[in-house]
Amino acid sequence: MARNYKNDTVVYQIYPRSYKDTNGDGMGDLPGIISKLDYIASLGVNTIWLSPIYKSPDDDNGYDISDYKAIQERFGTMQDFETLISEAKARGIDIVMDLVINHTSDEHEWFKRALAGEEKYRNYYIIKKGKNGKLPNNWGNFFAECPWAKFGGEDSDEYYLHLFSKKQPDLNWHNPEVLEEIKDVMKFWLEKGVRGFRCDVINVIYKNSLENGKKSLVLTGSEHYLSTDGCHKILAELRKCCLEPYGAWAVGETVFVDLKKARDLCDEERDELDMVFSFEHMECDQIAVKWFKKKLRPKKLMQTITKWQTGLFWNAVYFENHDQPRFISRFSDSEGYLSEASKMMAGLVMTLRGTPFVYEGQEIGMTNGDFKCLDEVMDIESHNVYKMAKSLGIPRGIRWKMIQKTSRDNARTPMQWSDGENAGFSDSKPWLKVNGNHKNINVERELTLDFGTLAFWKKMISLRKELDVLCDGEFVPLYEGKSVYAFARVLGSKKLVSIFNMCGKEVKLPKELSAYKNTVISSYEASGEVLKPFEFRLTSSTI
Repeated sequence: MARNYKNDTVVYQIYPRSYKDTNGDGMGDLPGIISKLDYIASLGVNTIWLSPIYKSPDDDNGYDISDYKAIQERFGTMQDFETLISEAKARGIDIVMDLVINHTSDEHEWFKRALAGEEKYRNYYIIKKGKNGKLPNNWGNFFAECPWAKFGGEDSDEYYLHLFSKKQPDLNWHNPEVLEEIKDVMKFWLEKGVRGFRCDVINVIYKNSLENGKKSLVLTGSEHYLSTDGCHKILAELRKCCLEPYGAWAVGETVFVDLKKARDLCDEERDELDMVFSFEHMECDQIAVKWFKKKLRPKKLMQTITKWQTGLFWNAVYFENHDQPRFISRFSDSEGYLSEASKMMAGLVMTLRGTPFVYEGQEIGMTNGDFKCLDEVMDIESHNVYKMAKSLGIPRGIRWKMIQKTSRDNARTPMQWSDGENAGFSDSKPWLKVNGNHKNINVERELTLDFGTLAFWKKMISLRKELDVLCDGEFVPLYEGKSVYAFARVLGSKKLVSIFNMCGKEVKLPKELSAYKNTVISSYEASGEVLKPFEFRLTSSTI
């Protein structure tokens, strides 16, 4: 299989509702993104990934789609989208869209017609009668809800499956008509010039059966739908019929995926996905489930990175997105070194093997939101988990700490363009609270700094694209210490060595790395025998 992505691709993810508001409704929009295309181009990225912009009632911020071929009115018009495509292309930037095909909104025309009794559309969803007055099975739900909701009213004995929100009924991928509908959707956007798709929770779409699952702390029943053979067949068909004819590529968000499952999804002979978003490295500070955190141990992070770099041909390299807390906020001792920690992350993202994904605001070192109470949190998942924790008798203070540390809204706060009102994001009250640290962390300020966080991210993106060893070189692990991590990228006789101090204290450069002194770039303006807090340095040598 010929891979359709380029090795020098660098992706910038935009969460549209939080990027830039131009019509004063407090929510970002497509004209706002268009107005910032010169800024985006100045970063050096060549691809934008847009989180969902489809028509939606917004129960889950656009991941509940009511019309796959229409633009959410609050974001703009189809003409705005077409303008975005052409203006981005004029700057050498491709557009990748989110593809959400595990479920639709319950306000989608298909579901409405199913409720109206049309048999054709009932078969688009997973609808099942209860058993002796009980639910169809004992499965769990990603949003801490019951995964079965009454279909057709409270007096009905039928239920529909929703692995996510109640307003997100799962599609029935056993029905070939669903596959044809999604092919049509993909081709619709590819014809408009979209370069590819990020496929939401893509490895859970096909349910092998609806039998009871083995009891589990979370997601009982997942063995019936994780990375099934049916899923593999669907992905192969979508690549053959949609992606390949347009030279497009796809990255899959994958749930509970290990190396073997990731290899299967990206296997060249299977012809399915180009790369996957795995989560193991994002779980290094997790206690059993993501809602309970512990101090991040750099050594565990290093080991996980190395495992995936050596175990997978090509990685989707990321440390932040719209579903994860800001990564530099996860370094518990980084409070006094936010810029330094962000620069270190730039070095890590841009020198690992794979396609780098940069999330909006990451390039200026944006941190977790500074929410003071649950009323300031909009995320449906956060509210559901808070309710569940309350029902389990978890004390209020602990419940709130869970949300503060792990809520998806931590990464969804409005983009910090300036130190002015609403961070320059909007002239009106934003849909989500702006972080108070926008007074110090913002684009306007960063643009005045020659060696600031933004300048360093730009330099690293430039190096990533300029140096073929960073684009094409092999990954070779070199050193894993308590806080010091090092690896090499090797291509022929070229060798670059990345060295990181992943803690907020100075540490002596390990003797095993003392030979690597020819510094190409450092996150500090001078490098020596001591690694400064969160220092990154890239060195070169010849084999």
